[in-house]
Amino acid sequence: MVFRTVIFMKQVSFGHQKQDFFKSLKEEVNTYFKQTNQSKTGNAILYSKTIVFLSGYILVYLLLMLLDLPAWLGLSLAAVMGFFGASIGFNIMHDACHGSYSTKKWVNEVMGLTMNFIGSNAFIWKQKHNVIHHTYTNIDGVDDDIAKSPLLRHCKSQKWKPAHRFQHVYMFFLYGVSSMFWAWVTDVNKYFKQRIYTTRMWKMPLHEHIIFWVSKLFYVLMYVAIPIYVKGFSAWWPAYLVMNAVFGIWLSVVFQLAHVVEETEFEELKPNEKLEINDWAIHQIKTTSDFAPDNRIISYLVGGLNFQVEHHLFPQISHVHYPAIQKLVRQQCEKFGITYHYHPKMIGALASHYRTMRSLGQAE
Repeated sequence: MVFRTVIFMKQVSFGHQKQDFFKSLKEEVNTYFKQTNQSKTGNAILYSKTIVFLSGYILVYLLLMLLDLPAWLGLSLAAVMGFFGASIGFNIMHDACHGSYSTKKWVNEVMGLTMNFIGSNAFIWKQKHNVIHHTYTNIDGVDDDIAKSPLLRHCKSQKWKPAHRFQHVYMFFLYGVSSMFWAWVTDVNKYFKQRIYTTRMWKMPLHEHIIFWVSKLFYVLMYVAIPIYVKGFSAWWPAYLVMNAVFGIWLSVVFQLAHVVEETEFEELKPNEKLEINDWAIHQIKTTSDFAPDNRIISYLVGGLNFQVEHHLFPQISHVHYPAIQKLVRQQCEKFGITYHYHPKMIGALASHYRTMRSLGQAE
Protein backbone atom coordinates (compact mmCIF):
# COMPACT_ATOMS: atom_id res chain seq x y z
CA MET A 1 0.00 0.00 0.00
CA VAL A 2 1.25 3.48 -0.84
CA PHE A 3 0.07 6.69 0.82
CA ARG A 4 0.06 9.77 -1.40
CA THR A 5 -0.29 13.37 -0.33
CA VAL A 6 -0.47 16.14 -2.91
CA ILE A 7 1.04 19.47 -1.87
CA PHE A 8 0.18 21.93 -4.62
CA MET A 9 2.10 20.54 -7.64
CA LYS A 10 4.33 18.37 -5.47
CA GLN A 11 3.86 14.81 -4.36
CA VAL A 12 5.42 12.64 -1.70
CA SER A 13 4.87 8.88 -1.64
CA PHE A 14 5.55 6.52 1.27
CA GLY A 15 5.75 2.79 0.81
CA HIS A 16 6.24 -0.03 3.29
CA GLN A 17 9.49 -1.73 2.33
CA LYS A 18 10.09 -2.92 5.88
CA GLN A 19 6.52 -2.95 7.10
CA ASP A 20 7.33 -5.98 9.28
CA PHE A 21 9.47 -3.69 11.44
CA PHE A 22 6.71 -1.25 12.34
CA LYS A 23 4.12 -4.01 12.61
CA SER A 24 6.37 -5.92 15.00
CA LEU A 25 7.13 -2.77 17.00
CA LYS A 26 3.46 -1.82 17.35
CA GLU A 27 2.66 -5.31 18.58
CA GLU A 28 5.37 -5.03 21.23
CA VAL A 29 4.16 -1.60 22.33
CA ASN A 30 0.52 -2.72 22.50
CA THR A 31 1.55 -5.78 24.50
CA TYR A 32 3.42 -3.53 26.94
CA PHE A 33 0.32 -1.43 27.63
CA LYS A 34 -1.87 -4.51 28.02
CA GLN A 35 0.52 -6.18 30.43
CA THR A 36 0.99 -3.04 32.52
CA ASN A 37 -2.71 -2.15 32.34
CA GLN A 38 -1.95 1.46 31.48
CA SER A 39 -3.66 3.98 29.24
CA LYS A 40 -1.57 5.36 26.38
CA THR A 41 -2.53 8.88 27.41
CA GLY A 42 -1.33 10.94 30.37
CA ASN A 43 -1.31 9.88 34.01
CA ALA A 44 -0.80 11.43 37.44
CA ILE A 45 2.76 12.41 36.55
CA LEU A 46 1.58 14.50 33.62
CA TYR A 47 -1.24 16.08 35.57
CA SER A 48 1.09 17.01 38.44
CA LYS A 49 3.46 18.61 35.93
CA THR A 50 0.54 20.61 34.60
CA ILE A 51 -0.07 22.04 38.06
CA VAL A 52 3.62 22.77 38.63
CA PHE A 53 4.30 24.56 35.35
CA LEU A 54 1.01 26.43 34.95
CA SER A 55 0.88 27.61 38.56
CA GLY A 56 4.59 28.51 38.46
CA TYR A 57 4.07 30.58 35.30
CA ILE A 58 1.07 32.44 36.71
CA LEU A 59 2.73 32.97 40.09
CA VAL A 60 5.84 34.53 38.55
CA TYR A 61 3.68 36.78 36.39
CA LEU A 62 1.76 37.99 39.46
CA LEU A 63 4.98 38.59 41.39
CA LEU A 64 6.28 40.72 38.53
CA MET A 65 3.04 42.70 38.34
CA LEU A 66 2.29 43.16 42.04
CA LEU A 67 5.65 43.61 43.73
CA ASP A 68 8.10 46.48 43.54
CA LEU A 69 11.25 44.53 42.68
CA PRO A 70 14.83 45.59 42.02
CA ALA A 71 15.81 45.38 38.35
CA TRP A 72 18.05 42.34 38.76
CA LEU A 73 15.33 40.35 40.52
CA GLY A 74 12.68 41.41 38.02
CA LEU A 75 14.83 40.29 35.11
CA SER A 76 15.65 37.03 36.90
CA LEU A 77 11.95 36.31 37.40
CA ALA A 78 11.29 37.20 33.75
CA ALA A 79 13.85 34.54 32.80
CA VAL A 80 12.11 32.03 35.09
CA MET A 81 8.80 32.91 33.48
CA GLY A 82 10.28 32.21 30.03
CA PHE A 83 11.49 28.85 31.28
CA PHE A 84 8.03 28.02 32.64
CA GLY A 85 6.47 29.12 29.34
CA ALA A 86 8.63 26.72 27.34
CA SER A 87 7.87 23.99 29.89
CA ILE A 88 4.14 24.52 29.35
CA GLY A 89 4.75 24.04 25.63
CA PHE A 90 6.84 20.91 26.11
CA ASN A 91 4.76 19.18 28.75
CA ILE A 92 1.14 20.30 28.39
CA MET A 93 0.42 21.81 25.00
CA HIS A 94 2.44 19.27 23.04
CA ASP A 95 0.68 16.20 24.45
CA ALA A 96 -2.73 17.89 24.30
CA CYS A 97 -2.40 18.95 20.65
CA HIS A 98 -1.38 15.40 19.76
CA GLY A 99 -4.45 14.06 21.58
CA SER A 100 -2.34 12.16 24.09
CA TYR A 101 -2.92 14.29 27.19
CA SER A 102 -6.26 12.67 28.02
CA THR A 103 -8.68 10.04 26.72
CA LYS A 104 -11.28 12.82 26.59
CA LYS A 105 -11.20 14.89 23.41
CA TRP A 106 -12.53 18.03 25.08
CA VAL A 107 -9.75 17.92 27.68
CA ASN A 108 -7.15 17.73 24.92
CA GLU A 109 -8.79 20.67 23.17
CA VAL A 110 -8.84 22.80 26.31
CA MET A 111 -5.27 21.97 27.35
CA GLY A 112 -4.12 22.50 23.77
CA LEU A 113 -5.19 26.13 24.16
CA THR A 114 -2.23 26.62 26.49
CA MET A 115 -0.47 27.14 23.15
CA ASN A 116 -2.56 30.27 22.71
CA PHE A 117 -1.94 31.22 26.35
CA ILE A 118 1.82 31.43 25.76
CA GLY A 119 1.54 33.30 22.46
CA SER A 120 0.91 31.03 19.48
CA ASN A 121 -2.11 29.21 18.00
CA ALA A 122 -3.11 25.58 18.56
CA PHE A 123 -5.14 25.26 15.35
CA ILE A 124 -2.21 26.27 13.13
CA TRP A 125 0.24 24.26 15.23
CA LYS A 126 -1.75 21.03 14.77
CA GLN A 127 -1.36 21.18 11.01
CA LYS A 128 2.17 22.60 10.99
CA HIS A 129 3.52 20.14 13.53
CA ASN A 130 1.23 17.11 13.82
CA VAL A 131 0.61 16.65 10.11
CA ILE A 132 3.34 18.35 8.08
CA HIS A 133 6.37 17.94 10.35
CA HIS A 134 5.48 14.48 11.61
CA THR A 135 4.75 13.13 8.14
CA TYR A 136 7.40 14.91 6.07
CA THR A 137 10.15 15.15 8.66
CA ASN A 138 13.33 16.81 7.34
CA ILE A 139 12.00 16.95 3.77
CA ASP A 140 13.25 20.21 2.31
CA GLY A 141 10.43 21.83 0.41
CA VAL A 142 7.68 20.60 2.75
CA ASP A 143 8.76 20.55 6.41
CA ASP A 144 8.17 24.05 7.77
CA ASP A 145 10.50 23.39 10.73
CA ILE A 146 13.57 23.49 8.46
CA ALA A 147 12.25 26.25 6.18
CA LYS A 148 14.26 29.11 7.70
CA SER A 149 16.16 30.11 4.56
CA PRO A 150 17.76 32.53 3.85
CA LEU A 151 18.42 33.16 7.56
CA LEU A 152 19.47 29.61 8.40
CA ARG A 153 20.62 26.72 6.22
CA HIS A 154 19.48 23.43 7.72
CA CYS A 155 20.45 21.00 4.95
CA LYS A 156 22.68 20.83 1.88
CA SER A 157 19.81 21.10 -0.59
CA GLN A 158 19.08 24.64 0.63
CA LYS A 159 20.79 27.50 -1.18
CA TRP A 160 23.96 28.76 0.48
CA LYS A 161 24.30 32.45 1.35
CA PRO A 162 27.50 34.22 2.50
CA ALA A 163 25.91 35.07 5.85
CA HIS A 164 25.57 31.36 6.58
CA ARG A 165 29.28 31.28 7.40
CA PHE A 166 28.30 32.76 10.74
CA GLN A 167 25.01 30.97 11.31
CA HIS A 168 26.47 28.76 14.03
CA VAL A 169 26.96 31.99 16.02
CA TYR A 170 23.90 34.08 15.23
CA MET A 171 21.48 31.11 15.29
CA PHE A 172 21.20 31.49 19.06
CA PHE A 173 20.05 35.09 18.62
CA LEU A 174 17.40 33.89 16.15
CA TYR A 175 16.32 31.19 18.59
CA GLY A 176 16.02 33.89 21.24
CA VAL A 177 13.57 35.98 19.20
CA SER A 178 11.64 33.03 17.75
CA SER A 179 8.85 33.11 20.34
CA MET A 180 8.22 36.79 19.61
CA PHE A 181 8.08 36.02 15.90
CA TRP A 182 5.55 33.28 16.64
CA ALA A 183 3.31 35.72 18.44
CA TRP A 184 3.65 38.77 16.21
CA VAL A 185 4.64 37.59 12.73
CA THR A 186 4.54 33.93 11.70
CA ASP A 187 1.08 33.05 13.03
CA VAL A 188 -0.45 36.16 11.51
CA ASN A 189 1.37 35.56 8.23
CA LYS A 190 0.06 31.99 8.03
CA TYR A 191 -3.42 33.16 9.01
CA PHE A 192 -3.75 35.69 6.19
CA LYS A 193 -1.95 33.61 3.55
CA GLN A 194 -3.82 30.48 4.64
CA ARG A 195 -0.65 28.55 3.92
CA ILE A 196 2.00 26.81 5.98
CA TYR A 197 5.14 27.01 3.86
CA THR A 198 4.10 25.06 0.72
CA THR A 199 0.97 23.47 2.18
CA ARG A 200 -2.50 24.99 2.00
CA MET A 201 -4.00 25.38 5.47
CA TRP A 202 -7.13 23.63 6.60
CA LYS A 203 -10.24 25.75 6.35
CA MET A 204 -10.69 27.49 9.70
CA PRO A 205 -14.21 27.24 11.15
CA LEU A 206 -15.72 30.43 12.57
CA HIS A 207 -14.94 29.58 16.19
CA GLU A 208 -11.23 29.13 15.30
CA HIS A 209 -11.16 32.60 13.74
CA ILE A 210 -12.63 33.97 16.97
CA ILE A 211 -10.15 32.02 19.11
CA PHE A 212 -7.27 33.27 16.96
CA TRP A 213 -8.08 36.97 17.40
CA VAL A 214 -9.22 36.73 21.01
CA SER A 215 -5.93 34.96 21.80
CA LYS A 216 -3.90 37.65 20.06
CA LEU A 217 -5.79 40.33 21.97
CA PHE A 218 -5.16 38.41 25.21
CA TYR A 219 -1.45 38.27 24.38
CA VAL A 220 -1.25 42.01 23.78
CA LEU A 221 -3.09 42.75 27.02
CA MET A 222 -1.26 40.25 29.24
CA TYR A 223 2.27 40.63 27.93
CA VAL A 224 2.34 44.25 26.71
CA ALA A 225 -0.49 46.57 27.77
CA ILE A 226 -0.93 45.54 31.42
CA PRO A 227 2.82 45.33 32.20
CA ILE A 228 3.45 48.75 30.62
CA TYR A 229 0.52 50.25 32.51
CA VAL A 230 1.63 48.73 35.84
CA LYS A 231 5.42 48.99 35.56
CA GLY A 232 6.09 51.48 32.79
CA PHE A 233 7.69 51.01 29.39
CA SER A 234 11.30 51.22 30.60
CA ALA A 235 10.78 48.34 33.01
CA TRP A 236 8.63 46.29 30.62
CA TRP A 237 10.76 45.99 27.49
CA PRO A 238 13.94 44.45 29.00
CA ALA A 239 11.86 41.96 31.00
CA TYR A 240 9.84 41.08 27.90
CA LEU A 241 13.03 40.49 25.89
CA VAL A 242 14.63 38.38 28.64
CA MET A 243 11.50 36.27 29.05
CA ASN A 244 11.32 35.59 25.32
CA ALA A 245 15.05 34.97 24.99
CA VAL A 246 14.91 32.15 27.55
CA PHE A 247 11.61 30.90 26.15
CA GLY A 248 12.81 30.90 22.53
CA ILE A 249 16.30 29.48 23.06
CA TRP A 250 15.12 26.66 25.34
CA LEU A 251 12.26 25.76 23.03
CA SER A 252 14.27 25.96 19.80
CA VAL A 253 17.31 24.09 21.04
CA VAL A 254 15.28 21.11 22.25
CA PHE A 255 13.55 20.73 18.88
CA GLN A 256 16.77 21.30 16.91
CA LEU A 257 18.61 18.57 18.82
CA ALA A 258 16.04 16.08 17.56
CA HIS A 259 16.46 16.64 13.82
CA VAL A 260 19.43 18.84 12.95
CA VAL A 261 22.42 16.88 14.22
CA GLU A 262 25.19 15.05 12.40
CA GLU A 263 23.49 11.65 12.27
CA THR A 264 20.08 12.67 10.95
CA GLU A 265 19.25 12.60 7.24
CA PHE A 266 17.40 14.96 4.93
CA GLU A 267 15.42 14.59 1.71
CA GLU A 268 14.53 17.19 -0.90
CA LEU A 269 11.25 17.63 -2.73
CA LYS A 270 11.92 19.66 -5.87
CA PRO A 271 9.20 21.71 -7.59
CA ASN A 272 6.97 19.71 -9.93
CA GLU A 273 8.75 16.45 -9.11
CA LYS A 274 7.80 13.38 -7.10
CA LEU A 275 9.65 12.06 -4.09
CA GLU A 276 9.30 8.39 -3.24
CA ILE A 277 10.34 7.20 0.20
CA ASN A 278 10.39 3.47 0.81
CA ASP A 279 9.11 3.34 4.37
CA TRP A 280 7.52 6.01 6.58
CA ALA A 281 8.65 4.47 9.89
CA ILE A 282 12.23 4.03 8.69
CA HIS A 283 12.19 7.61 7.43
CA GLN A 284 11.24 8.82 10.92
CA ILE A 285 14.16 6.94 12.46
CA LYS A 286 16.64 8.19 9.85
CA THR A 287 15.63 11.81 10.33
CA THR A 288 15.32 11.84 14.12
CA SER A 289 17.62 11.46 17.11
CA ASP A 290 17.15 11.07 20.88
CA PHE A 291 19.32 12.74 23.48
CA ALA A 292 20.00 12.25 27.20
CA PRO A 293 17.55 9.33 27.51
CA ASP A 294 18.84 8.38 30.96
CA ASN A 295 18.68 11.89 32.40
CA ARG A 296 15.42 12.02 34.37
CA ILE A 297 15.67 15.74 35.09
CA ILE A 298 15.93 16.64 31.40
CA SER A 299 13.17 14.16 30.53
CA TYR A 300 10.93 15.77 33.14
CA LEU A 301 11.61 19.34 32.01
CA VAL A 302 11.35 18.85 28.22
CA GLY A 303 8.23 16.70 28.30
CA GLY A 304 9.95 13.59 27.00
CA LEU A 305 10.99 15.36 23.80
CA ASN A 306 14.46 13.97 24.30
CA PHE A 307 12.77 10.69 23.24
CA GLN A 308 12.03 12.15 19.84
CA VAL A 309 12.35 8.87 17.90
CA GLU A 310 9.64 7.31 20.04
CA HIS A 311 7.52 10.43 19.74
CA HIS A 312 7.68 10.41 15.95
CA LEU A 313 6.75 6.75 15.76
CA PHE A 314 3.98 7.03 18.36
CA PRO A 315 2.86 10.69 18.54
CA GLN A 316 -0.50 9.78 20.12
CA ILE A 317 1.15 8.15 23.12
CA SER A 318 1.86 10.50 26.02
CA HIS A 319 5.48 11.40 26.66
CA VAL A 320 5.33 9.95 30.18
CA HIS A 321 5.53 6.46 28.60
CA TYR A 322 8.49 7.09 26.30
CA PRO A 323 11.28 5.87 28.61
CA ALA A 324 9.64 2.43 28.68
CA ILE A 325 8.83 2.43 24.97
CA GLN A 326 12.39 3.41 24.06
CA LYS A 327 13.69 0.02 25.16
CA LEU A 328 11.24 -1.68 22.81
CA VAL A 329 12.15 0.60 19.89
CA ARG A 330 15.86 -0.05 20.32
CA GLN A 331 15.30 -3.79 20.55
CA GLN A 332 13.26 -3.83 17.34
CA CYS A 333 15.78 -1.61 15.53
CA GLU A 334 18.54 -4.04 16.48
CA LYS A 335 16.39 -6.99 15.41
CA PHE A 336 15.74 -5.52 11.95
CA GLY A 337 19.21 -4.03 11.45
CA ILE A 338 18.10 -0.40 11.60
CA THR A 339 20.45 2.28 12.94
CA TYR A 340 18.98 4.03 15.97
CA HIS A 341 20.30 7.57 16.56
CA TYR A 342 20.84 9.01 20.02
CA HIS A 343 23.26 11.08 22.07
CA PRO A 344 23.83 9.87 25.64
CA LYS A 345 24.10 13.45 26.94
CA MET A 346 22.40 16.70 26.00
CA ILE A 347 25.72 18.53 25.75
CA GLY A 348 26.83 16.02 23.13
CA ALA A 349 23.68 16.61 21.09
CA LEU A 350 24.13 20.38 21.39
CA ALA A 351 27.73 20.10 20.20
CA SER A 352 26.57 17.97 17.25
CA HIS A 353 23.94 20.57 16.32
CA TYR A 354 26.55 23.32 16.53
CA ARG A 355 28.98 21.37 14.29
CA THR A 356 26.18 20.62 11.83
CA MET A 357 25.15 24.25 11.48
CA ARG A 358 28.76 25.37 11.21
CA SER A 359 29.45 22.79 8.49
CA LEU A 360 26.31 23.76 6.55
CA GLY A 361 27.42 27.38 6.74
CA GLN A 362 30.60 26.75 4.78
CA ALA A 363 30.64 27.61 1.08
CA GLU A 364 30.52 24.54 -1.15
